[in-house]
Amino acid sequence: MPTPRDEIIQVAGREVKISNPDKLFFPKSGHTKLDLVRYYMAVAEGALRGVHGRPMALKRFVNGAEGEAFFQKRAPTSRPEWIETVELSFPSGRTAEEIVVTNAAQLAWIVNLGCIDLNPHPVRAADLDHPDELRIDLDPVPGVSWAQIREVALATREVLNDFSLTGWPKTSGSRGFHIYCRIEPRWTFPEVRRAAVALAREVERRAPDIATSRWWKEERHGVFLDYNQNAKDRTVASAYSVRPTADARVSTPLTWDEVASCQAEAFTIDTVPKRFEQIGDPSRGIDEAVGSLVPLLELSAQHETAGFGDAPWPPHFAKQEGEPARVQLSRRKREDRPQPKGQVPPPAPGKTVGPTGRRRTTMPLIEIARAATESEARAGLQRWRARHAEIWSHLAPSDILVDSMRGRNTSWTRIRLNLRNVPESERPTQEPLEVDYDPWAGYEAPDRSGQLDRPKRRRPAS
Repeated sequence: MPTPRDEIIQVAGREVKISNPDKLFFPKSGHTKLDLVRYYMAVAEGALRGVHGRPMALKRFVNGAEGEAFFQKRAPTSRPEWIETVELSFPSGRTAEEIVVTNAAQLAWIVNLGCIDLNPHPVRAADLDHPDELRIDLDPVPGVSWAQIREVALATREVLNDFSLTGWPKTSGSRGFHIYCRIEPRWTFPEVRRAAVALAREVERRAPDIATSRWWKEERHGVFLDYNQNAKDRTVASAYSVRPTADARVSTPLTWDEVASCQAEAFTIDTVPKRFEQIGDPSRGIDEAVGSLVPLLELSAQHETAGFGDAPWPPHFAKQEGEPARVQLSRRKREDRPQPKGQVPPPAPGKTVGPTGRRRTTMPLIEIARAATESEARAGLQRWRARHAEIWSHLAPSDILVDSMRGRNTSWTRIRLNLRNVPESERPTQEPLEVDYDPWAGYEAPDRSGQLDRPKRRRPAS
């Protein structure tokens, strides 16, 4: 029986229990969990278009937008029989039963779990190996204006048109911008990612002053086209997702005519339902506009012939064939090996890895904080700033590198500084971290003692 604190709503022929409906999820705007559920029901047609039939990682904010979120890949064991799932495999080799949403009742049920935004994979449950969506995530470096982001979005549209793809724009609900393309489900994840790399490089070639395809943050400028959002196991907030911002901002589909003058802050949990009621869903034709990746893959082949290899993959992926080196090369000199550029920045005292792990960089980086939350990391940054006011005056917004890092079940925040604009003689050395959080503390690796020993490799006779 429901408790007095629960509320039962009727959705798609189902009864869905909303627990703690009055719980404040957005303290600054005053919206409750029930407000969030009602929002999604008001835009359910559009929200379902973005997630329908796709396995979904659950990003749960059980304490609201200002609380710590955690990712849950596995569907809760205690769930109604009408919640659908599919078994998904990950690059690590592990598998999990993930939830697949196909109707508004299922949507309401996952929102009740504390899912503020929706994070589906770019595949359908019927074919988990072949994405049907190319995702272009425009990620601005700090200090980039919203006008420049819109300019890169329009430049990206031109490239997509030239390569016979239809792009569907939407605000991200955060700092960036998204463009999605429906594609035939005939290419593998690596092939779709390769097409995304080619697209990013072409946009950068046409708009080099405002767009970049550089993966490493310290090398970026302007707006980064994040091709790695197309790697397997990556998810992006889908259309009509509310984001965990103070004003409950929404990732909102737009028409291309709206892009040049749109303002991200105009789309919130309060304004989007009214907009949806008045104009419907601007992306309602996306499922019929299915395109081919052949032209982009042909461009990728041209890049390879011209000497452009693969671009870096996310760090938790195994090293890929053709990918540039991520770590320091062997000190052993070989005539056929070019000498690596840059150096590996030293770690903070007491740490084993530094600002780039074991990767070389030509940029002078130092690490400031590793924290469980971004607010804690930024508080540490402010303490460092107070001690180094004369250094701070040299830094540009893009020199402050705030990284959201993956832990076991939650994300954590790392802050680094790029000292490229600080005169070399004035650059401070690496100091102890202002905040030193270890996301792996207390973690014990699974016992593999019962597994058969792998046969040792035999070295070829010299």
